Amino acid sequence: MHAILETGGKQYRVAPGDVIRVEKLEGEIGSEVELPVKAAFTDEGQLVTGGTVKGTIITGGRGDKIIVFKFKRKKQYKKTIGHRQSFTDVKIGDFVVEVG
Repeated sequence: MHAILETGGKQYRVAPGDVIRVEKLEGEIGSEVELPVKAAFTDEGQLVTGGTVKGTIITGGRGDKIIVFKFKRKKQYKKTIGHRQSFTDVKIGDFVVEVG
């Protein structure tokens, strides 16, 4: 069984036991989180809508720095800034969906 879930404006295809890196979630390391399911598919290929996926927060942190360089030619305008995106690693556990 696998499911499509949406968090942080992105969609992820997950199965039990997967580890995914999502946008920062509130919670301590080792705490349980519930993520809403957009669609789930059984092993027979049956589509199931709704439900939740339970997961455990493994780690959290900030990603690698990316450099953002802005430049306008002939105007003597140059600007360099950096950005580090916060993330949370979640280990996917049980699916809670209603087959119907």
